[in-house]
Amino acid sequence: MNFKGSLPLLILHTLTQGPSHGYAIASAIRELSAGVLNYSEGTLYPTLHSLEERGLIRPVQETVVEGRPRLRYQITQAGRQAMIRERNEWQRYTEAVSTVLG
Repeated sequence: MNFKGSLPLLILHTLTQGPSHGYAIASAIRELSAGVLNYSEGTLYPTLHSLEERGLIRPVQETVVEGRPRLRYQITQAGRQAMIRERNEWQRYTEAVSTVLG
């Protein structure tokens, strides 16, 4: 179950715990959600690139792994502010849905 629009918030939240590479971000989200949220690379990486373009995260090149550089992503100050705003909006949304559903 992957709700449209929730992935950017989940990535930003995960990165508040520290810099991480894409696979570790997806794994953390999957583990913390007990497997309910399972994003593919085809969904994750375009979202990471979009967040980077918006200035909410930045890539940091890590040491070479198996002959190629590896990127870790780090949240920016703008990303922290966006995460707080989006988390508040998400909480309002889920409360409203819960109220409607009873």
